[in-house]
Order: sequence, then C-alpha cells, then structure tokens
Amino acid sequence: MKFLLNTLLLSIKSIKKKWYTFRVLRRACFVGCNLKVNGKSIVTRNTYLGNNVNFNGMNIVGGGKIFIGDNFHSGPGCLMITQIHNYDNGQAIPYDSTYIHKPIHIENNVWLGSRVIILGESRIGEGAIIQAGSVVVSDIPKYAIAGGHPAIVFKYRDIEHYERLKALGCYH
Repeated sequence: MKFLLNTLLLSIKSIKKKWYTFRVLRRACFVGCNLKVNGKSIVTRNTYLGNNVNFNGMNIVGGGKIFIGDNFHSGPGCLMITQIHNYDNGQAIPYDSTYIHKPIHIENNVWLGSRVIILGESRIGEGAIIQAGSVVVSDIPKYAIAGGHPAIVFKYRDIEHYERLKALGCYH
C-alpha cells in the first residue's frame, strides 16, 4: 500500500512539473533549451529565457522585459517585478493608473535563494548568488554573493575555481 501511495505521489509531482513547464513555454517570449520548472511559476510575454533555466517557483509580473541567461537556478517563492506605479508625473495622488516599465537583466550562471525579490532596473552579473530572502533593488556585480534588504555584496566567489568549472562545462 505504501509503495502504491509513493508511486502515485511521484506521478502527481511529475504531472505538475510538466504542466508548469508547459505554461512557461507557452507564455514566455523566448525559451532556450532544457527548461526545468519544478514549482508553480508564472512568466510574462516579455520574458526571455536562456538555456538550462531552472525555476522552483517563480512569479514574474509587470510589463517590463526580463532577460535571464543560461544555467539560472531559483529557489521557491521568488518574485520579479518589472513595473511601478506612476507617482511622480501622474494625474492623481498617491499615483495614477499608468505604469512605468523597468527591465531586469540576469546574466549566466546566477543562483537565487528562496523568496528572493528582484525589482526593475536591476542587473545581476554572471555567476552571482543572491541569498535567500533578499531584495535586489540595484545592480549586483559578477561573481558577487549578496544578501539583505536591500541586497548588498558581502563576499565574492572564488573566481579561479568558477572559471575552471565554466571552462570544463560543469553545470548543474
């Protein structure tokens, strides 16, 4: 009985992954090879995904463009927001009904921990790691490890080791 229950649960999990992947493939503007969507994920029509992108629960909202490079990994519960209300030049207070769209650029080999939030006009450099629960409001440089509210760089990866693994094509 326990074996049958475990088999059924694995089957349901597999079906969910296929459904989530189908929804991302259908909605995104461009998707490279080897997309893996392991948790409920929502993208916009302005989403461009590289190769070997792994979502474990991503919610992308807003009208701005999102560019995600190759070998991207996200933990569960991540959020990217690409628009803000027009509060400075609008026709009403506290804001009007128009939006200002702001792009997000994520370079290759970036890893987001669980529940990371990225706001528009942010660029995350190649090989960066963003600590779980962080809020990215500005650019994060290549190889940086950043965290907090707002996310700040507190360490850098071992660049020699990173480049050696990259040259060997060792990607997860």
